[in-house]
Amino acid sequence: MGRLRVLVVGAGVGGISVARGLLRDGHDVTVFERRPDASAGGGAVTIWSNGETVLAQLGVDMDGAGQLLSNLQVLTSTGRRIATLDLGAIVGRLGAPVRMVPRRVLLDRLLEHFPADRIRFNSRAVKVLDTEWGVRIEFDDGSSAEGDVLIGADGLHSMVRDVVGAPHAEPTGWCSWQGLVTVPDVGDKHAALMVIGDHGNLGLWPAGGSDVQWWFDLPWSQDFVRPERPIDVIRSNFTGWCDSVDRVLAMLTDDDLADSPYPHFRHPIPGPGQGAMTLLGDAAHTMPPTLAQGTNAALLDTMVLRKALSGFRGATNGSAGELVRALRWYERTRRRSVTAVSRVASLQVSHSEAVLRPAAMVSDRFMTWGLTTFLRSVSHRRMSAEISRDLAVAPTAP
Repeated sequence: MGRLRVLVVGAGVGGISVARGLLRDGHDVTVFERRPDASAGGGAVTIWSNGETVLAQLGVDMDGAGQLLSNLQVLTSTGRRIATLDLGAIVGRLGAPVRMVPRRVLLDRLLEHFPADRIRFNSRAVKVLDTEWGVRIEFDDGSSAEGDVLIGADGLHSMVRDVVGAPHAEPTGWCSWQGLVTVPDVGDKHAALMVIGDHGNLGLWPAGGSDVQWWFDLPWSQDFVRPERPIDVIRSNFTGWCDSVDRVLAMLTDDDLADSPYPHFRHPIPGPGQGAMTLLGDAAHTMPPTLAQGTNAALLDTMVLRKALSGFRGATNGSAGELVRALRWYERTRRRSVTAVSRVASLQVSHSEAVLRPAAMVSDRFMTWGLTTFLRSVSHRRMSAEISRDLAVAPTAP
C-alpha cells in the first residue's frame, strides 16, 4: 500500500515527536530543520501524566530520565503556605508519572532509534505552496521538497503559521529568567517549589541528579532594556523569599542569565489550516509557561494528529479531499482543549498577600482534585485510553 509523504518543518520536541509517531504508523516522513543539528536550548520541561502517556505510545523510553515528582509546594513570598499538591494522587488517577526533565535529555530520548536520514539539517524553508498534487516547500538554497501533508512544527515565529494566515503571538507582559543549576544537596528530590509574590513569582523544580530548574518571572514590556548586571536585578526582587531561593540566588551569576529573559507570548488559537497544511506545538499555540503544559500540548497534538491520519496510506486509500478533512478534524479536536489550557496559563499568577490568603483556606485535597480534573478534561482521555489498549494488544516496533 502507498504511504503518505509527510513533510515536517522543525526538529524540536514537537517536530520529532510527530515524525516519530507517523514513521511508526508506516508513513514516509522527512523533517526539515534550519539549524545545523538537533540540539535543544533552554532548561528543563515538566512532563505531566498526559504527556508521559503519549511518550509511552510513541515507544519512547523515559526510564531514568530527569526526576519524578511527588508533590508541589506553593508558598507566598512571605512564607505563607498556600497549598501542597499531591502529584502522586494525580499519577494514581491519570496512570502515568509527573516528571521534570532537561529538554536536551527529552530530545535525546525522542531521537533514540529515529533514522538519521529522515532529518535534513541546514534546511531553511522560505516558501510553502499548496499544489495540485499536495504541498511543496522551497528552501533558501534553491532546493525543494514535495509531499502529501505539511506539518508546521517550527515554533513561536513559525513560517508555516504565516502561510496559513493565523494571527501572530501577543506578549503577555511577563518574562522568565530561567535555567538549570547544579545544587550539591537538593534535599527532597521529589518535591517542587513555587513561590508567588506581589510583583513576581519563581520556581525551583528538581530535574534529575543534582540539577534544579529555576525560574524567576518578572514584568516585561517591548521597550525592555537589558540591565548590565541582571543577577543584581533578580536578587533585588527575590532575596529573602525563602532559604532555598537564597541559596540558589547565591550560586547564580550573570553568565547563568546570559540567554534570559524569555518573554511570555500567547498565540490566538488558529482557525482551520490551509489545504494539506497544519500546525503543531508552539507553532499552533504558544502559551505562557505558567501551567508547564507547552510540551505536553505538543505531545497531545501528536497523538490526535496520528489518530486523524490513521486511516490513510497514500492516494490509494483516500482522496485529497478526505485527507484535508482529516486535518481539519485534528484541528477542531485540539482547539477546545488547547484554548482552555492557554486561557488558564495566561491568568495572572502574581498577587498580593491579601489576595492569596483565601487560597490557603482551600484544602490540599481539593486543590489536587481540581488540577487532576483539569488535566483529565484537556487530555482526550477516551482517545488516549483506546490507543494505549490497542498498542497493548498489538505493539508497534519503533
